[in-house]
Parts: sequence; structure tokens; C-alpha cells
Amino acid sequence: MTNPAPVPLADPRKPAILIVDDAPDNLGMLRSMMLRQGYQTFVATSGDRALDIAQRVKPDLILLDIVMPGIDGLETCRRLKAHPATTRIPVIFMSARGETEDIVAGFDTGAADYIPKPLRLEEVCARVRAQLRLRSSTETQSEQTDRLRMIVNSMDQGLLIVESCGRVQYANPACDRYLGYAPEELVGQSLKDLLDCHEPGCCEGLDALAYGTREVKIRHRDGGLRAMDLTMTPMHAADGLFVVLLHDITHHKQSEDALQRAAMLDPLTKIANRRHFDAFLDKEWHRAIRNAQPLSLVVLDVDHFKLYNDTLGHAAGDVCLQKVAQTLQDHAARPTDLAARYGGEEFVLLFAETPAETAQRLAEMIRAAVLALEILNPRSTTSTWLTVSVGVATIVPTQLDAIDNLFVCADRAMYAAKAGGRNRVESTIVGAAWDVVQDAAVY
Repeated sequence: MTNPAPVPLADPRKPAILIVDDAPDNLGMLRSMMLRQGYQTFVATSGDRALDIAQRVKPDLILLDIVMPGIDGLETCRRLKAHPATTRIPVIFMSARGETEDIVAGFDTGAADYIPKPLRLEEVCARVRAQLRLRSSTETQSEQTDRLRMIVNSMDQGLLIVESCGRVQYANPACDRYLGYAPEELVGQSLKDLLDCHEPGCCEGLDALAYGTREVKIRHRDGGLRAMDLTMTPMHAADGLFVVLLHDITHHKQSEDALQRAAMLDPLTKIANRRHFDAFLDKEWHRAIRNAQPLSLVVLDVDHFKLYNDTLGHAAGDVCLQKVAQTLQDHAARPTDLAARYGGEEFVLLFAETPAETAQRLAEMIRAAVLALEILNPRSTTSTWLTVSVGVATIVPTQLDAIDNLFVCADRAMYAAKAGGRNRVESTIVGAAWDVVQDAAVY
């Protein structure tokens, strides 16, 4: 079976239209018409192909025939709307089915419009223009909303929007975490009820707290009190509303810290587990954004570990992983460094405020230290001793970067080290153009 032809990138200067129809005559006619209107066009003759192109190209609009062999238009639309990458793309159905139930079924799947066949070309063009204008306006508003939401949700400080009577209108994720509440659970509660009324001025009204920062005791969901820095400022553009910023200054008890550390440790190697690492990476990522500092990620995989297990047994394999883990832990010297077992024989290390050259040097030291353990690996084709392949990726992240890209780049560097002969380090720097390069590589 031959692979389908590669799909070219959409030209960002022209609206992109995906036409889906199993009838070649209809397809050709619509494509010619869209090209004359100045649109970039992509075509598909099946639902499966349409889904593939839509996820790759992300067109601005899809003209979709309902009656097709295999996956019909209704099911194709359902899948488009269920996928995060294509859910916002407007779909215009085309069909000779004109019964009310067919039209209703089309709109129920998420279609934006419905054009009956036989097609009237002027009507098609008009409806396409209308949907493109609506999409452009909607996307602009959505982008602004998403950007504001991302900023608020990324804050380390708790943020509340409170009415003059004290009722909470909104709480950001950091505030929920501070106070132990589920999302939306704080909405509707009174800030006065959350505050310790033994604090001077806390129950005298919000004006007593407004302007400046003060330390207060605020009630956690578990009933306990937490020490917080509270800053309250009136929202001048919205009369009667206040913005409240909360910063947790409570020191956790040592027993609570111990329990938390236990939940974050890999039971075999006793270093951080994946859950701990993901949370740590998220925290350091946002700190690196605020401070415009480099963040370096090391991904390490034990070479020929399956052969090691098959030859010496799983008990020996466990001991081997424990020794490798301890070596990694020895190189995570600062509070902003973390070594973790990510799964199986794969390990990761995060070095905050660490430029690429330093991370490369640390990775090489780790590789050499594992080799120096002189753990015999009888069936290895790389070395008499156990070795590791190491990938390093470094980025100075911004709000526009995706945290997943850092791991993908480090992982690819590790596989490049394996492809280059194993027992080596490969590194890369993640730049602002990474997403563009990645997207282009798909095609």
C-alpha cells in the first residue's frame, strides 16, 4: 500500500480551504472556484484523509460532503470537533439531503453552515466569505482571552476577584492550590469567612484591607490557618470589585514534608519519580520565564538494558538502576537541580539557570561517571561495561513556548546519541523558531 502524497504547508497569507468530496467533478469545480477567489485549497476524497490533512494543515474552513464511503461527513465532523487541533475550524456541510432531520443532524455535530446540492457557486462563495470573517473575529477575541487566561493561570501568586460585599467571583489555580480547593469551589464564598476574624481589621469590611500588603491568617479548606501576604487593590474599571493577591508564606511541618517527599520518590531507586519531576519542571519553567534564565534538560537512557536483564536477571537489573540513579543524584547538587527516574531505564535531570555549554559538560561528566561504575554488561555491543546515551536540550523559555517541546528536543537528542553509537552525549538549543521547524518536518 502506497503512502498518500505529502501535504504542503498552508500559506499564512492566504485563507486555507479544505474541500472534502468523493465526487471528482464536484471536487474539481469547487477547487477551481476557491482558487479564483484567492484561497489556498486542499482536497480530500475520504473522511480519513480529511482528518489527516486537517490536523496537519489546520485550514481556516472545511467544505465537507455528507455522503461519502467509509467515514461519512457527519462522523468526520464529529471527529474534527473532538480533536483539540481542529475543534475550532468551521465546517460547512454540502449535501443533496435536504430533509430537516438531516440538516439538524449536521448542526448537532458542530457544523457552522449547510449548503444544499446542487451547489450554486455564488452562494458557496458568499457563505465561505461570511464564515471566514466570523472566524477571524472570533479567533482574535479568543487569542486575547487565552493569552490573559494563560498569564493568570501561570501566576505563582493566588489571585481572587472579590465583590465589595466580600463574595469571591473568581479564583486562579494558584489560589485553589494555596487553600486546598477544587477549581470553582471558592467562587461564591465570602473572603471574610476565609479570613481569621481575630486579625485586627479583617472583619471591618474590605476597605480596611485595601491598598498595600499585609500579613493575614487565611483559612485552608482543611480548617487550618495559613499565613499569607495579602494585597488588595480596587478595580477602577469595574466599580465595586477588588483584585486580591495571596502569597503563601507558611512553612510546612517537617512531618508533612517527609510524607510529601515519600509520595514523590520512585520506590526502586529512591530518587524523584515522574510525578515529582513534572511538577518541578512546571515550577522551574515558569520561574525561568519570569527571570529570563536558561533551563537545561538531560534525558538519559541505559544502553542495552534489556540484554542486561535477560542475561543477569531482574534482581541484578534493579541493583543496576539503583547505582545509576545514585550517580545521577550525586550530580544534582543545587536546590534548583533535580534527578528523576522517568520510567523503566530512562532518567531525567533538570538544571535551572544553566546554559547549554554547562549542561553539556555536566552531561558528559554523568556519562563518564556511569561508565566508571564498571558494571559488567556481558552482551553489550557498545562496551564491556554498562553505558548510557544522553540527550541535552537548553531553552530560555517565554510565554510563547510550549513546555513539552523541551522534553521532545532532549529526547530526540538522546536518540541521536544512540544512533551515533551509544555511550555519548548529544545536545541541542531550543530556539524561538522550533515550532516552525517542527511543523515543517511533519510534512
